[in-house]
Amino acid sequence: MNFTEKDIKQIEKKGLTVEKVNAQIQLFKTGFPFVNLKGRATIGNGILKLNKKEKEEYIAYFNNKRDTTSMLKFVPASGAATRMFKFLFSFIEEYDSDNESINSYINRKKATELSIFLIGLKYFPFYYKVKQQLYKDCKNFDSLSNNKQIVLFVKMMLEKDKLNYGDFPKGLLPFHQYRTHFATAFEEHLFEAAYYASSNNKANLHFTISEKHNHKFDDEFKRIEEIVEKKTKTSFDISFSYQKGSTDTIAVTPKNIPFREEDGSLLFRPSGHGALLENLNDLNADIIFVKNIDNVAVFNFEEEVGQYKKILAGILLKIQKQAFQYQKDLDNKAVNDEDLINIAQFLSNKMNITISSEFEKYSIKYQIEYLAEKLNRPIRVCGMVKNEGEPGGGPFWVKEESGNFTLQIVESAQIDKKNKLQKDILKNATHFNPVDLVCGIKNYKGKKFNLTKFVDYKTAFITMKTKTGKDIKALELPGLWNGSMAHWNSIFVEVPLITFNPVKTVNDLMKPQHQIN
Repeated sequence: MNFTEKDIKQIEKKGLTVEKVNAQIQLFKTGFPFVNLKGRATIGNGILKLNKKEKEEYIAYFNNKRDTTSMLKFVPASGAATRMFKFLFSFIEEYDSDNESINSYINRKKATELSIFLIGLKYFPFYYKVKQQLYKDCKNFDSLSNNKQIVLFVKMMLEKDKLNYGDFPKGLLPFHQYRTHFATAFEEHLFEAAYYASSNNKANLHFTISEKHNHKFDDEFKRIEEIVEKKTKTSFDISFSYQKGSTDTIAVTPKNIPFREEDGSLLFRPSGHGALLENLNDLNADIIFVKNIDNVAVFNFEEEVGQYKKILAGILLKIQKQAFQYQKDLDNKAVNDEDLINIAQFLSNKMNITISSEFEKYSIKYQIEYLAEKLNRPIRVCGMVKNEGEPGGGPFWVKEESGNFTLQIVESAQIDKKNKLQKDILKNATHFNPVDLVCGIKNYKGKKFNLTKFVDYKTAFITMKTKTGKDIKALELPGLWNGSMAHWNSIFVEVPLITFNPVKTVNDLMKPQHQIN
């Protein structure tokens, strides 16, 4: 593709190169292969199920190590809350208060979500704040019809010149109503971090956010810092980063020609959560907890949720200790035939690594190299929840081009649903991925891995979008916990549903995990 001088300046300003952009355009033309599922991961076959005694042992192991282990909690928090309120935006746009009642609109549009929202209105944490603002702006509010009150209420929530919740970062919305105050998701993450991601009464958190919201997060931390630190007896070191412009990808027309804005400039788009691998790669800690911004619960559930984070971290630290010792022995060539077999069994039984059937035929020298390469990778321990029909990825065994089988988190978009066998494996999955990870990103010498070297770039995918009413094709990088971690060593552990409390739509805030009473 030949770009103009103006195009090249735009490309370079984003931190990209012409070669990279041309490579992206080529990917639109060639497409990506679907993953080849060998089977679902299940209890005893890729997913670990712990008994009470084992859970207690891992918690104790973690507690014993926590003050000598540097920890950090990494929270992807870039997104605006717009999608949470999608059905309310539609209501404001489509409802004609002069010609129909809201009940009539609900029946006509089959607007079940709106009906649920209105029934539970008083249970939302922002209810009293919205009402307070309404009474300030509209002196005769109580004399209005119920229909008009509801319309004004929703407009007060969403419109830009009012509370503007639709354009808020999700992490700063009122999520939970306590007796004396409401709490944002950002605040709840601080309380959680103090419970399970702190060392020596200090908690480090890193949030990836949109640059335009930077001051809002700073203001929120200033608002709550003193009270949270007093309640948790923990000091907080909070850092922020933005999705890097160099991870954006070019958008193309359905014919794979670069899409241009009205002013003739090229259109680049954020490339999904896989872009955040660069942000994660910039961080430094012995272990890193990864959890999405909207996956929090009210204080009542904090201990139960936190115990499972400690379990995952305990597993990581214990497995890592043995893996590090084996790596050290292999590096020093301090191994015999029996040691090599033990290491191979450890990789197979504890870390879900498929060992080549030809392994025992290799020379000693090559066996050492083979095992060292398998061990010398970042490790992730991931909670997996029983499948309850939630959307999103899940744990599967995947057959790679080399013929090896690896344990992966796979999104449904990566699977060929026209293939009956692949579709059946997906349909019968027993667990799904709640994005509940504890990561070890250093080798046994304490040196950080370059995480970009463990990505399977063939797991990127193409999505269809629209821009100013026109169809475009967008390129998403391998997902942060999918293809971006494809070559990590993975351990999957069953955790209960209580650990997964996402808020995808505003109505999710009415679930018990988000309500005090």
